[in-house]
Amino acid sequence: MKSTEIEKDVNSVLEHLRENIEEIDRQVVSLLGKRQTVVDKVVDLKKAHNLPVYHPAREEYLISNRRSQSREMGLNPDFIEEIFRSVIRQSRIKQSRDFSRKGVRPGAVVLIVGGHGEMGGYFLRYFRDSGYEVRVMGRHDWEKVEQLCEGLDLAILSVPIDKTPWAAQKLGAHLPKDCVLTDLTSLKLKPLNAMLEAHEGPVIGLHPLFGPTPANMDKQIVVMTPGRDELSCQWLVDQFAAWGAIIVRATAEEHDDIMGIVQTLRHFATFAFGQFLARRRVDIRRTLEFSSPIYRLELGMVGRLFAQDESLYSEIIFASPERRELLKDYLKSLNDNLEMIENGDKELFKKEFKKIAEWFGPFSEQAMRESSFMITKLIERF
Repeated sequence: MKSTEIEKDVNSVLEHLRENIEEIDRQVVSLLGKRQTVVDKVVDLKKAHNLPVYHPAREEYLISNRRSQSREMGLNPDFIEEIFRSVIRQSRIKQSRDFSRKGVRPGAVVLIVGGHGEMGGYFLRYFRDSGYEVRVMGRHDWEKVEQLCEGLDLAILSVPIDKTPWAAQKLGAHLPKDCVLTDLTSLKLKPLNAMLEAHEGPVIGLHPLFGPTPANMDKQIVVMTPGRDELSCQWLVDQFAAWGAIIVRATAEEHDDIMGIVQTLRHFATFAFGQFLARRRVDIRRTLEFSSPIYRLELGMVGRLFAQDESLYSEIIFASPERRELLKDYLKSLNDNLEMIENGDKELFKKEFKKIAEWFGPFSEQAMRESSFMITKLIERF
């Protein structure tokens, strides 16, 4: 057979196979459409019974089954997991979007003190879209406080940490007895005590662990610290869950201790790294030409910090004497390594390294998996 005839036969087979692939792709899209129809029915059922959008155990069970199925079919389980996590996430986002239009207590009256700010404005839109009557109080509206508090069901303090106790005290005397009072600050013990002292009705502390930028609350974490009359506050917790948030319960003391590490120490360490680079006038663009994905990822987090509001981070870092003591301990621990560095003591370094690795335990393996995933995505992106 001549080469031209062979080429025609190959092209004919290829065309036939491509048509098969095209038909399979159409079936995949059609099946995703059918899946979404079933998801819509799930949404209706969850709406009717105020059930949360996110069900972690159910999602992990589904992913495990799909990974097992992929192995049986000779497919890469990681590839199949990535596809289905994307499918599930889109489903959650749609559910969250639909839930954002449903209120647990539609028609309830909500006052947001600081509603003109970014975070206050973010929740203002959510409550309004969910059928609540939302009022806003700015810094120049205190002469209207009695009018704004009339018939109120929920009062939210969305003001700087250091202003929250003052705002609670000033607002408390005007709140109806059954009105829920809450705040959104990243410090909980002092604001919670101030709210309990200022208002005799239901009190609850909230800390959304995200800024005002996410398009939805899908899997966003909100810490809830009980104050008083938890049963009367439950509808507010249910509302956040209906919007897709993950509710983490903690005492105010536990919250502040953990956030000292999660926020204060992390932000200050990032600040110090950026400060060191700036003082040495490091050519950031040039370092990126030599960088590994890990360095790019770390530098991206440093740059992200300095792209935001310095007042916000100063409030978080210097929010309490306890947080400042924590940072002093951190700086002392860095200074403890000075002798090791001066002596170039590799053996001491390896000894400390092994000790810390043992302390991290199984988390190190999890960290390797998660960071490898992020690095792979970063390589694909850039």
